[in-house]
Amino acid sequence: MTICRESAGVRPFALRTQIQRSAISVPSNIAEGSERDSAADFIRFLRIAKGSIAELRTQILIARRLDQWEQDQFILADRETREIGAMIQGLIKYLTSGPSTLKETGPVEAAMPSDSETLYNTQH
Repeated sequence: MTICRESAGVRPFALRTQIQRSAISVPSNIAEGSERDSAADFIRFLRIAKGSIAELRTQILIARRLDQWEQDQFILADRETREIGAMIQGLIKYLTSGPSTLKETGPVEAAMPSDSETLYNTQH
């Protein structure tokens, strides 16, 4: 992750490791939730991931205020964390608005595009 690499220059060790833990926590919680047996569990882990995004944004702001994060890097990281948070919120909204879809499939399948071509185009 870019944020983990960028945090390498942050001097207070505790802040640097907290930034890295928060950044790693986001995809980890999404992955863990996706393997749960219910949509409710998946949504709970998505909300935890959103919380980690908020923590990360706060820690990056603190690093910036301590002059440990360059302004341009801060702007980029802030924008990216807000976009990721919005995507997670969109997924939560989608999963909570379609209970019939979730009953027919698992939580991950319900959130995935219906064809592999769409999935491939969004990843590349």
